[in-house]
Amino acid sequence: MTIRIKDLASPLLAAALALAAPAAMAANTMVGGAEMLPSKTIVENASQSADHTTLVAAVKAAGLAETLMGPGPFTVFAPTNAAFAKLPKGAVEDLLKPENKDKLTQILTCHVVAVDAMSPAIGKMIMDDGGAHPVKTLGGCVLTAKIGPKNELQLTDENGTTATVTIPDVDQSNGVVHVIDTVLMPRM
Repeated sequence: MTIRIKDLASPLLAAALALAAPAAMAANTMVGGAEMLPSKTIVENASQSADHTTLVAAVKAAGLAETLMGPGPFTVFAPTNAAFAKLPKGAVEDLLKPENKDKLTQILTCHVVAVDAMSPAIGKMIMDDGGAHPVKTLGGCVLTAKIGPKNELQLTDENGTTATVTIPDVDQSNGVVHVIDTVLMPRM
């Protein structure tokens, strides 16, 4: 029996479409009540999230919006408004003052890595490094990534403060965002 390529093409095409259809119809991740579109930049998407208004204001005050709208790739560990609210009273307002722009910039860039790292890749690095992986940020901080007790990704800053990723792998046109529950700080 002779099988011709055109006889195989139709079933193969149908199978490929059947496999691709669920992925194409999958909903985008929701963050802060807004759909995060992989076709938009980190800043464009964060600006739509009700949970990241403080972060967006801080990024603009630090003059980082243009950078984070650039081509990247970036991995951003994005603290929520609730994460910023954990800081001492008045700290956010103080950081947003023009005279504190350098300090704010350093804090924010300690949440940014110059790669596109989805959680499976980070998890593999953690496992390959025996349970903890150093993550060098654009702000000069070294965060320690590990897997928490509930199999969640956690990051610990150089002061011992730990943030948990609450929403991983939010795909962006210029990288990925992992939503975190705590603001990480440079070494004090």
